[in-house]
Amino acid sequence: MPPSEIPQPLPEPLIPARSQPLIAGLLACSLALAAAWMLLAGGFSGGLVDHDAPPQAPARFTVNINTATAVELAQLPGLGPALAQRIVDQRIEHGAFPSIEALLEVPGIGAITLSELRPHLRPIRPDRPQVRPADNAPSPRGE
Repeated sequence: MPPSEIPQPLPEPLIPARSQPLIAGLLACSLALAAAWMLLAGGFSGGLVDHDAPPQAPARFTVNINTATAVELAQLPGLGPALAQRIVDQRIEHGAFPSIEALLEVPGIGAITLSELRPHLRPIRPDRPQVRPADNAPSPRGE
């Protein structure tokens, strides 16, 4: 017999024949559990999630109008760089704002703008003397 006609033995299966029904059963159970979980989670009615445009998370932040910079104030809703700078200028000219309502004295801020800003403004505490080290005093770190 020529070598090309000699019957070749079959390769051994990757998974033994007696283990194949067990693996098939585990796979069927896994698929059934996945289908049940999907149905309990709402099936296809839940809609798809657009990962390129996730839902907007509300950013909650507050600022102190007596210490915030113009850049920080410009981030507030209803304020732009010019109005934020007017708030800083008003604070420099007339001192700290005694209350949040004192913002109404800033040109360009009305009742509607103030109502939009109010959730983002920290309450103003009564004046407390703030101790600042003198320019020539040694720093607390000993420098």
